[in-house]
Order: sequence, then C-alpha cells, then structure tokens
Amino acid sequence: MVGCAPIMRWLSWLSVLAFGCLVLTVVMAFEYAPVAQLAAGGVTQKIFYIHVPSAYGMYIGVIACVVGSIGYLAQRSLGWDALAQAGAELGVLFAGIVLVTGPLWARKAWGTYWTWDPRLTTTLLGSLIFVSYLVLRSSSSAGEAERRFSAALAVMGACVMPVIHFSVQLWRGQHPTVITSRGGGLAREMGITLSVGFLAFTLLASLLLVLRARLLLQGAKLEAMRTEALSRGWIEG
Repeated sequence: MVGCAPIMRWLSWLSVLAFGCLVLTVVMAFEYAPVAQLAAGGVTQKIFYIHVPSAYGMYIGVIACVVGSIGYLAQRSLGWDALAQAGAELGVLFAGIVLVTGPLWARKAWGTYWTWDPRLTTTLLGSLIFVSYLVLRSSSSAGEAERRFSAALAVMGACVMPVIHFSVQLWRGQHPTVITSRGGGLAREMGITLSVGFLAFTLLASLLLVLRARLLLQGAKLEAMRTEALSRGWIEG
C-alpha cells in the first residue's frame, strides 16, 4: 500500500486542475467568447463549450472500454475488465451530457428539441449499445460468459463511433460543422474557449476513468477473495 500514496497525490492534483479548467471554461464562455449570431442560437450557443468537449469525453470512454475489452478477451485479466467497465460508464455518462445539451441548444437554433439528424441518431444508437453493455454487466448472475459477451459487444459497438464522427460528411443533416481541416467556422475567442473546454474535459475524463477503474478492480479482487474463501470453507455464505 506504500505505492498508493504517490498515486493518490497525483490524482488529487489532477482533480484540482480539472476543476480549475472547468471553472475557467464556464467563465470564458460567458465573459470572453462573443455571443453567436441568432441563427446559431445567440446566447444559447454557449452550451457549445460543454456539448462538444462532452462528445470528446464520450470518445475517450469508448476507446478505454474497447482497449480494456480487447485486453480482457486476450488475457482474462481483472485489470483489463475494470478498465473496460469504467470506460463504458464514462462513455455513457458523457453521451448523456451530449444528448441533453444538444437538444437544449437545438431548441433555440432549430426550433425543436429533436430531429432525426444523422449525428443525433447515431449518437443515440451508440449510447444505447454501451447502456446495453452496462445492463449486461450489472446483472446479479453476471459471470465469465457475460464478461466475454459484453467485451465482444463493446468491440463491435465501437464501430458506431467513426460513423458518429463522420456522419455530417456522410449524410447531409442539420448538425453544424464548425471544426474542419480547413479551419474557420469559429471566432478566435471561441476557438480559445473551446480549447480550454477540451483540456478541462480531457482531464476530467482521465480522472474519472482512473478512479472508477481502481474502484472496480479492488471490488473484483475482494469478490475473488470472497469466492475462494467460500470454496475453501473459511467463511459461510
């Protein structure tokens, strides 16, 4: 347990930095970034600085889930399994933020909370796949077979993520594209504020991922010890 002290100290500093960047993002969104044109939602467009970085946080969670799932399928390690489950939870959390902030912004910009826009629809589909993963993992009877099946589901479900990312280019829809390889689309102040938002959500996602994976791993180890103790008759069930 001696090695835990530096890790917890590092996580403490990371949490302070993440919180500071989140606060800075909100302050810059309202005090530094200009108000967008009315067609883009006016003041409501400031949801953009939470909405877009949340989508990035969703990608981080999904990538972690896929890496953990592949690792678990290859090695059957509790560590990989904990990473996969933590990644799925993180992905669903940030997908929920995306699916809440998006319609709030759309109501002002498009006049409706929801349209079956390609990006909205594929984001909803992707989040439902990983919700299914978590439902399967939360079953009281979940065992080795369920772990392997959910890992395979996560790997297959990740195929939806590139579709989400390129959906605006693949199919015409109402969802705007403001970040392109050619640049443009954002005022300088907006771009700086969005960059701070990306930093804030990257730090937050990393922090939550590490903390949750560590918690899940410790819980899995305790359950494994309990199962062994029961099998040896050291404790009563």
